[in-house]
Amino acid sequence: MIGAGVVGLSATVALLRRGVDVRCYESGEPMGERSVGDTRIFRLAHAYPDMVLLAGRSRALFAEWSERAGVTFVDEVGTVVSGAGAGRWAEAMATAGAAHEMVEAGSPLLRLPARSFAGPALIDPAGGVIRVDRIRAFLVDSVGNRLRRAHVDAVEETGPGVRVTSGTEADTFEAVVICAGAGTSALAAGVGIDIPSALEHHLRFSFPIRPAAPEPLQCWITESADGLLGTYQHVAAPGSWAVGGEIDPALVTWEGGRRAAEQASLAAVTGYVAKHLPFVEPRPLAQVYCAHNPDLGDGLRFVRRGRVLTTYGENLMKFAPLLGETLARACVEGSTPADAGGI
Repeated sequence: MIGAGVVGLSATVALLRRGVDVRCYESGEPMGERSVGDTRIFRLAHAYPDMVLLAGRSRALFAEWSERAGVTFVDEVGTVVSGAGAGRWAEAMATAGAAHEMVEAGSPLLRLPARSFAGPALIDPAGGVIRVDRIRAFLVDSVGNRLRRAHVDAVEETGPGVRVTSGTEADTFEAVVICAGAGTSALAAGVGIDIPSALEHHLRFSFPIRPAAPEPLQCWITESADGLLGTYQHVAAPGSWAVGGEIDPALVTWEGGRRAAEQASLAAVTGYVAKHLPFVEPRPLAQVYCAHNPDLGDGLRFVRRGRVLTTYGENLMKFAPLLGETLARACVEGSTPADAGGI
């Protein structure tokens, strides 16, 4: 397993439960890059029915994880999707048979940090806050000494198997899964697998929640507003509200550098909070940074070449336990899982 993000760790745990001798390579901190942060949004709501169904299966597996760990991994406060496109998401949920409701701003069913917003709103009652901090501790403990802190330089299929080279050391395995986040494209290219490689800088920021805010606040995904092409929002640490915004791509290019992207993102998101979220103070408390692939959206992709399997997509945290089981089964069987959703 190359990469100890949430997907790599989940797959490693699933393989260990099957009795497979597995090693997980990671050069940095486990879940320290694209899986970074202590909370994320869980949702059944997606624009594609197959993704709704997959999210439902993942939610059931999160519940199994919670039972094994003795802690709650998803705080089920609900997720709201607002804007003109919410109707399409509602259609997908209806097709998949998932519980949902369409409402307008001002509905008593809404508990958001704003009183008004553009467009109707879809309420996904099964949505909520993923406790990434708890999941990280659970997975790292479950993987134990199968985690190897090393940077993988190359993956190469040979006669007897797949050689993984790390510095001056090389090991050969029967099969390899590459799920190394921003590093996946380069490693996959070494075995002839071509996947999207573009990167941009992405940030989200946390702000204090005012005492008058409704409780418990629902997670919230919005469409464009005042320079932001969309936002995702949820409770972060107790008393703080996380807001991630999709801003003008020209302001967060990889070539432009992280510092410029941080400044542009902070200005845009803080301005949005000040204008649109009366129950949130526009005073940044913390930020979370990751490298983001602008060419990917909601969707799961799997590509195999010989004994090497790669997986990629964005917003994969909510599918972590399902992806772990799916990749483990594919490793054992030598199969390729079916793609899902749209990218």
